Amino acid sequence: MRLDTPNTSILTLPGSQKTIMLDHLKKEAMVIPMPPASGVPSAPGMPKMPGMTKLPALQVQDLGKSMIEGHEVEGKRYTFSPPPAPQAPQAPQAPKAPQMPQMPKLPQLPKGVKLPPLPKMPQMPKPPQLPKPPQPTVTEVWTSVKLKTPVLTKVTTAAGEQTTYCKPTSTAEPHPSLFEIPPGYKLKPPPEPKLKMPSVPKPTMPSEPKLKS
Repeated sequence: MRLDTPNTSILTLPGSQKTIMLDHLKKEAMVIPMPPASGVPSAPGMPKMPGMTKLPALQVQDLGKSMIEGHEVEGKRYTFSPPPAPQAPQAPQAPKAPQMPQMPKLPQLPKGVKLPPLPKMPQMPKPPQLPKPPQPTVTEVWTSVKLKTPVLTKVTTAAGEQTTYCKPTSTAEPHPSLFEIPPGYKLKPPPEPKLKMPSVPKPTMPSEPKLKS
C-alpha cells in the first residue's frame, strides 16, 4: 500500500515486513521493520448482569447486484433500531368513593324569576406531548464484486443523510517502482528506541560491632 502526501510518502510492504517512509523535501528514505504479528488472546466475554435488557438485533437485507460506473456491485442494507424509551410507571388507581345519598329535589321557582348565569369553569391544561420514538439508523453499502471495496455508502439518521461515493479508477497492476526507494534518495537509519534502565539502590553494609576490653 502506498500513501502519498505533498511532502511525504509511506510505503507499506507486508510481504517484506517493512515500511518505507520517503521525505520528498530532504530526499531521504527511512526503512522501518514491521514487528511480527503475535497471537493475541481473545478477550473473555462480558458476564451477564441481572436486569440487563438485550440489545435489538441488527437487521441485514440483501439488495442484490447492480452496476455503478461500469463496476459490478452488490448491496446490503443494515437497519439498527435503538431501544425504546422506558415508559413512566402508571399511577395507582384511587379507591372508589362510597355512593352518596340522593339529594332532595329543589323547589320549583315561580314563573318570571331567572337564575343568575353560572361562572365559567377554568380550562384544563393540555397534557404534555409524548416524545417521538427514536428513528432507526439505516446504512446502505454497495461493494465492488471485483475490488471488494465500498463504492457507494449511504447513511440515514435522524440528523440527515450522508452519502460517500468513490470514483472509479484504473484496476491495472501498479508498477513495482512505486513501492521502491527512488534513485537519489539517501538512506536514513531509523531512530533507536530509548530504554531507561531502572535505578538500582546501592547496598549498604552493616557496620562491624566494636569489642570493649
